[in-house]
Amino acid sequence: MSDEFGYDEPEPARGPDPQIPAARAAVLELFASSPTQVFFSRQVEVRLEKEYFHWITNRAIRELVADGEIKGETVKLNTGGEIHLLWPKQFRYFRRSAKRVIELVESYSVNSFSRLVGYTGEMLVGDAFATAQFTRVGRETRKFAEREWTTSSHDLDFVVERDGFAYGVEVKNTLGYMREEELNIKIAMCEELGVTPLFVVRYMPATWFNRVREVGGFVLMLKYQLYPLSHVELARAVREELGMPVHAPAALFDSTLRRFTAWHDDRVNSE
Repeated sequence: MSDEFGYDEPEPARGPDPQIPAARAAVLELFASSPTQVFFSRQVEVRLEKEYFHWITNRAIRELVADGEIKGETVKLNTGGEIHLLWPKQFRYFRRSAKRVIELVESYSVNSFSRLVGYTGEMLVGDAFATAQFTRVGRETRKFAEREWTTSSHDLDFVVERDGFAYGVEVKNTLGYMREEELNIKIAMCEELGVTPLFVVRYMPATWFNRVREVGGFVLMLKYQLYPLSHVELARAVREELGMPVHAPAALFDSTLRRFTAWHDDRVNSE
């Protein structure tokens, strides 16, 4: 659960990153623009993700807290996880704002809701593929045709086919990145099964995006984390009060899936 509130995947050994000073400046600029707002780590990472990888922003945050440039504390949530609160050092009366942030985060971080959000992503994506006349030939599967993945216990969310092409689909309806180790395993799994990797995610680092493209796969980025339609008011509050990219649609936008189907049609036509 803690990975929803700050980048926590074990990083490979990294030397000094030239982007850290710029990321530090971007974090300070964000805080200066909202001098009476309490943030949390994941929120800042997502807000700055177009410019910096989550792990770069997270490292910048840690340095700024250590240097006393911003204030921070880790709070235990009633849901069992932790949240890393952050606020401008000049903001003396931050407790009321912090209370509201915690209230909202606890609303969407209970395990039952997290599972519902995961299911919602898979359901909406599956429905969109069905509408586009892709046939689902496997769900939560490690098998396709006569092939089977036996290297680990991982599986693919589903496999779909159309026009003689099969895709191993992995849906990650999360604010944070999927784990890099899992990305690599799913790519290897698709290769073993003889299907094209297709990742449907809210967001993915450009380097990972290119890695998928280099093996002939496709990344469909949704931009938003998808909440169930029954929680449209919570989605609105999280979006408006926390500035987080969440939405509660009844279905995927046609234009979203069209990015993939246009790519698929080009594959078909080039054969």
